[in-house]
Amino acid sequence: MSEKYLLVDPEERLDLIKGLASAVRVSILKLLGTTGPLNVNQIAEALGLPQSTVSSNLQILEDVGLVITRTTNARKGSQKICESVFSELLVAFRDMPAEKRSSDIEVAMPIGLYTRCEVTGPCGLCSSEGVIGLLDVPATFLDPERMRAGLLWFTQGFVEYQFPNNAQLKQSRPNSVEFALELSSEVPGTSADWPSDIFLQVNGIDIGTWTSPGDFGDKRGVFTPDWWKLTGSQYGKLKTWRINGDGSYVDGVRVSNVTLDDLELDKHRSIRMRIGVHVDATHPGGINIFGRGFGNYDQDIVMRLTH
Repeated sequence: MSEKYLLVDPEERLDLIKGLASAVRVSILKLLGTTGPLNVNQIAEALGLPQSTVSSNLQILEDVGLVITRTTNARKGSQKICESVFSELLVAFRDMPAEKRSSDIEVAMPIGLYTRCEVTGPCGLCSSEGVIGLLDVPATFLDPERMRAGLLWFTQGFVEYQFPNNAQLKQSRPNSVEFALELSSEVPGTSADWPSDIFLQVNGIDIGTWTSPGDFGDKRGVFTPDWWKLTGSQYGKLKTWRINGDGSYVDGVRVSNVTLDDLELDKHRSIRMRIGVHVDATHPGGINIFGRGFGNYDQDIVMRLTH
């Protein structure tokens, strides 16, 4: 297993710190870090715990981005394979030096400020106050009120965001670019078992695909407003695409050989990020994008250029 480290600011990732506040979850992480990927039954057997206990704690670890899971074929149906994302977590209780803080360039983009879109229904947009326009009418995605959106969803197609290339403005050369956003599949109602292949492109180049396992509605999202029906999509998973000099990754897992040089950032005044579901996807299960006022993270789409 390759070594992957995460520096944690407890003020920014209190959810992650709470995710670690369990002897069972720490034992799961230690086991996965030692053995590599395991299925739920193997983890339960190794730790001498009920499968239900392991499953509930794995869900918490997955929600905070410390574990990733994928579904594979088994002799009888399918099985969930679990893998630890990081080999070491470092918690910083002091501010980073000013020169270190200023080395990263970060831009937060509200989810409704897309510059292009092509979507198919079922689809829709909501602000924290209510539904925007008409549900299941793709033309609603052109409504000026979309700028207030905190949740949007569609079945196939894409939305595209144009970020300022601040690295070019500062005449600096980044060594990676990241995009972080909260996502899930989309199904009428909700379904935890509803896979969807969600792609991300940058400057017209396919970066890689993450397969969302489902559309989550087992509990209300931490920031999802009370008026939003419980039978609707409640929250997603916070996913981070990262492109550096070696390749492209989703939450630290390599998904393609596309490197930062392939994006030719120095030739563009903006950085175009497109996200959606291809018509010919193996799992065309739709997409929910959660922004401020919805889901579990209350954040916009964040682009980060690191140096």
